[in-house]
Amino acid sequence: MEEWSAADADPQDGAVVVEELTIAPQWHEARLDKVLAAMLAGWSRSHLSQVIEAGDVRWLKHPDRPLKPSHKVRSGEVYRVTLHPLASSAAFEPQAMDLTVLHEDEHLMVIDKPAGLVVHPAPGHWSGTLLNALLHHHAGARALPRAGIVHRLDKDTSGLMMVGKTPSAVDALVQAIGARSVRREYLALAHKPWRGKTHIEIQTDMGRDPRNRLRMAALPEGKGKWSQTDVTCLATNDQASWVHCHLHSGRTHQIRVHMAHLGHPLVSDVTYGGQLLAGLNRQALHAWRLSLAHPHTGQALQWTCPPPPDLRQALSQVGLGYNELLLPVP
Repeated sequence: MEEWSAADADPQDGAVVVEELTIAPQWHEARLDKVLAAMLAGWSRSHLSQVIEAGDVRWLKHPDRPLKPSHKVRSGEVYRVTLHPLASSAAFEPQAMDLTVLHEDEHLMVIDKPAGLVVHPAPGHWSGTLLNALLHHHAGARALPRAGIVHRLDKDTSGLMMVGKTPSAVDALVQAIGARSVRREYLALAHKPWRGKTHIEIQTDMGRDPRNRLRMAALPEGKGKWSQTDVTCLATNDQASWVHCHLHSGRTHQIRVHMAHLGHPLVSDVTYGGQLLAGLNRQALHAWRLSLAHPHTGQALQWTCPPPPDLRQALSQVGLGYNELLLPVP
């Protein structure tokens, strides 16, 4: 692998960095992790602490002596540091991937995202994301914020997503989402039989769950951001309910939180109280219909995307089945 100077290091460049560092007088008796963070721009102190613990920092006077982040250095000592590229270095690398493209022109793409595909790079998923695929798909993506992604679906949610291909298209789509002029409709399979009105409008504030910061929650008024989901029951039995959801806002995990708030958590959505059912190993949620004005021409456009086989199979196993005649007309 390539070796080069830490003075030119960038943690995202993908090369191994090897450097011998001489401790200057101002760092006498300072902690090793603090000194390295000051001398190696771009590498966080927490990451460098891990590098020290891994044995990739050697004190040349005693090269076999294990070091700790709290080790006190002395003026004139020399340390050899070996820095491997961060996992996040793959976050903005183009990657060839099969995308199901339902529409594409010079300004706009609409894709059918499969369940399991992460949209944005994040810890644990620095590569193999939709962003990586878009960077490979067209050259202009690198010049766009988030490669043109203007909204997201959860990793395990399938269905329709729109992507801008030019700066003006990205701006127009973001403004349209903010103005709530993009209509996003979902299909979901939820636990329990449906009771009461067929159509319900759910309005709550939403924010981080105060009891579990890894989840979102419906919160008392004034404690979060406004959210609204309209839910219509399409079919139900003693085991489950098949529902249509229309988003009026786009909060993180909104449908999942609102359905759990109703007492109907989504099938297999274990984060929000759902149970594994009917062989489905991801939350039973699919972005089914997308309606918007073209970001360049203003033409009214609409796409629908049938649920994938795993969701149809789950519907069949719970005795509901997939019937397109039950779906609302535009």
